[in-house]
Amino acid sequence: MPGAPIRIAIVDDHALVRAGFRRLVAAAPDMEVVAEAGDAAAAIEVAAKWRPDVMLLDVSMPGGSGLSALPAIRASSPHTRVLVVTMHDDPSYLRAALASGAAGYMVKTSGESELVGAIRTVHGGRTYIDVAIDAQCAAGSQPKIQAVAALSGRERQVLEMVAYGHTHREIAERLSVSVKSIETYRARVADKLGLRTRADVVRYALEHGIMSPDRDPTKDA
Repeated sequence: MPGAPIRIAIVDDHALVRAGFRRLVAAAPDMEVVAEAGDAAAAIEVAAKWRPDVMLLDVSMPGGSGLSALPAIRASSPHTRVLVVTMHDDPSYLRAALASGAAGYMVKTSGESELVGAIRTVHGGRTYIDVAIDAQCAAGSQPKIQAVAALSGRERQVLEMVAYGHTHREIAERLSVSVKSIETYRARVADKLGLRTRADVVRYALEHGIMSPDRDPTKDA
């Protein structure tokens, strides 16, 4: 028996864009739109009232940036996964979004099927990064070979899985070790690379070719 549909809120200041997103969501059998908003302040109200599973959030809107509203959105509805959908393909916006609590980031030039896939990805607890902006991150930064080489094989595995949004418990089950061991590996990564938050981990993994948006290490055979 199918489960409950993914409840989605759409936040964009352009009515035509909202209509397009609504049409795409309506065509997906496992999704439904529960609310819409046209500015950052209304996005916070929507999060508090409707507590959607996923929110599609624009960045540049009248009255304030979607990124500036992200912390309040997350505070109003902690379980809501925010997928930033924007025209900005500058990696600095991606980093700011992740640091503010976004679960994913994609540009509006992406294909229709990519949006649906991105919604399912973030709803499933993973991080989604648009392929185009991921390529820019990879091209714009040279790997710090010595820093990466300082990691053990297991530490690198943990780093990669954390970047993809998996919890310590999920990683422990995958690697057949204790949660305490994963916490220890994570602490070692933090000490060696200075990566204290998940946003730091995602940024580092993108910039150093450790993370690819079309691959999840826990799905490897």
